[in-house]
Amino acid sequence: MTDLTNLGVAAIRDGFRAGDFTAREVATAFNDAVAGAKALNTFIVETPDHALAAADQADKDRAAGTLKPLSGVPIGMKDLFCTKGVQTTAASHILEGFIPQYESTVSSNLWAAGAGMLGKLNMDQFAMGSSNETSAFGNVISPWRAKGSNRDLVPGGSSGGTSSAIAARLCPAATGTDTGGSIRQPAAFTGISGIKPTYGRCSRWGVIAFASSLDQAGPMAHDVRDCAIMLESMASFDPKDSTSLNLPVPNWEAALSSDLRGKRVGIPKEYRMDGMDPEIEALWQQGIAWMKDAGAEIVDVSLPHTKYALPAYYIIAPAECSSNLARYDGVRYGLRDLPDGAGLQDMYAATRAAGFGDEVKRRILIGTYVLSAGFYDAYFTQAAKVRTLIAQDFEKAFASCDLLLAPTTPTAAFSPGEQSDNPIAMYLNDVFSVPASLAGLPAMSVPGGVNKDGLPLGLQIIGKALDEQSVLNAGLAIEQRAGFTARAEKWW
Repeated sequence: MTDLTNLGVAAIRDGFRAGDFTAREVATAFNDAVAGAKALNTFIVETPDHALAAADQADKDRAAGTLKPLSGVPIGMKDLFCTKGVQTTAASHILEGFIPQYESTVSSNLWAAGAGMLGKLNMDQFAMGSSNETSAFGNVISPWRAKGSNRDLVPGGSSGGTSSAIAARLCPAATGTDTGGSIRQPAAFTGISGIKPTYGRCSRWGVIAFASSLDQAGPMAHDVRDCAIMLESMASFDPKDSTSLNLPVPNWEAALSSDLRGKRVGIPKEYRMDGMDPEIEALWQQGIAWMKDAGAEIVDVSLPHTKYALPAYYIIAPAECSSNLARYDGVRYGLRDLPDGAGLQDMYAATRAAGFGDEVKRRILIGTYVLSAGFYDAYFTQAAKVRTLIAQDFEKAFASCDLLLAPTTPTAAFSPGEQSDNPIAMYLNDVFSVPASLAGLPAMSVPGGVNKDGLPLGLQIIGKALDEQSVLNAGLAIEQRAGFTARAEKWW
């Protein structure tokens, strides 16, 4: 039998339906893989019983002829999604031990579709980070290694547990969230695919909030088809989320096509930056050639406010984080630090000091500052105006094209500690991904090749609002032409 852990979502779904293997065999294989990969630290909580229970139900459903879209497919769940009866912490000590009594809409949709849960995936604390070095439960390690090196590499962030687990074949797919690039950047670092759908496609209800106007759930998987399959089950209208889009969910998988004839692909000149890694530039040029080969017309476009995107994002996101994280005070749930003789204010201070990590504290302080009297108009209001201008840039660009093609990240994966002492250098990891997040647009990263050290590099496709189909199709066109087969060799 084929090693089941090498199979993706579509292969597991179709093979299970054809009777090639049972769902329990699949769940057991992945449970064993998860149990044998502790060195990567991808999971905070393992839930083998959940995966087996879903598998047993899938086997019964197959016998009864009542299969669901994801019957037989076990997946990972980022620890930002509340899961009923299973600890959910957002990788922070302040929520350690928190057991939700409710299920997030996205995870509920996936369980209703027949998927089983292998466990809760590690991440940057409260989704704040680009390298998975801010988790209270330890760093996630990428399964990749540079040629001739044994040095650890980061898997990207904040969805680093997700990207590392998929790249290491510990799960065929998993959920991620993207606030400023946290699906796309880790996907690029680990040689997998991931799509951030249009803001509002996936409900935010039950997803622990970082920046409410930016947070969006999306799938990460081995390839474009698997992302399409996952997204169909994740997306839905949800009256519990005021930002949820009341629109039907398209059948993205059935409409997949790598034929881009009639499509115009824009190349934003502002994404060519001084000092860009020549290998990133070369991959971008290769991506342009692949788009042409798929039948697309290439046009140059301008996004003039791109240079202001990162500064605007790092005002808006911390401001919203400051507001959202005010609820963690030691009173209602999670950690409570109550020093002897302490009053209420002392408890607040002690709990938040002990429960939040340095990066979370940094962003709360920045956010509180930019929202404070005397600075709100100078910072937050101006950043909101810049955000509007960035969205208008995309609208103008899409008047002359259907999609945009750009690099996903400015570099390949780096080693832990290389950038953690320099927050500005760390924030620059999001320079290519933040603009689409500020505009709420669908965007995807697909692996395009490897650099001289054998590490994955990703290409990013950005689409018009609600046009996930064109993004997925362009991703499929790149995937077919890139022929990316590189994978991390097992060392853990």
